[in-house]
Amino acid sequence: MKKSEKLKGKAVAANQKKQYTRYAIAGAAVIAVLLIAGFYLFNTPAVAKNGDTVMVYYTGTLDNGTVFDSNADGDPLIFTIGNKTVIPGFEEAIIGMTANSTKTVHIPVEKAYGPHLDSLVHVVNRTDLPSNIEPIVGNRYVITRKADGAASRVEVINVTKDTVTLDENNILTGQNLTFTIQFVGLYKK
Repeated sequence: MKKSEKLKGKAVAANQKKQYTRYAIAGAAVIAVLLIAGFYLFNTPAVAKNGDTVMVYYTGTLDNGTVFDSNADGDPLIFTIGNKTVIPGFEEAIIGMTANSTKTVHIPVEKAYGPHLDSLVHVVNRTDLPSNIEPIVGNRYVITRKADGAASRVEVINVTKDTVTLDENNILTGQNLTFTIQFVGLYKK
């Protein structure tokens, strides 16, 4: 074998070795990217988004600090974001939270129970009330409407000899609310 052929063979072998080294480095880089992506995929906590069914603990307070509701000592509240089963500001507060995170959010009247509506205040004849209800100002009752059978929570705000004034507004209507929310995580059925 000639010296020039021997040199060509060594050059080809060196080029092949360089090519294999490039392939090995590229393969190692791909494996590293896949491992990192897998780590983040499986170790990044789920983030709450619209359509997710979530579990939360909460404590709700009024502007004066009065606690009006809490499930801190009970079971978590489970609901689906976007189904409008809770007030809009509460749903919005959950979006973007990660499992086991906690935050405090101030919810204005418009995103809570809304303003007080005069259209939900009704004067009815005392005889229209169920016979088992003795109306007392300040008391709240659940009354089934005769017209459509729907149940309504009402507060008695005035009583006369012949009439009773009932307010169907939610007791929290017209209030700014503050919630401390602990997002437990996504609910898996």
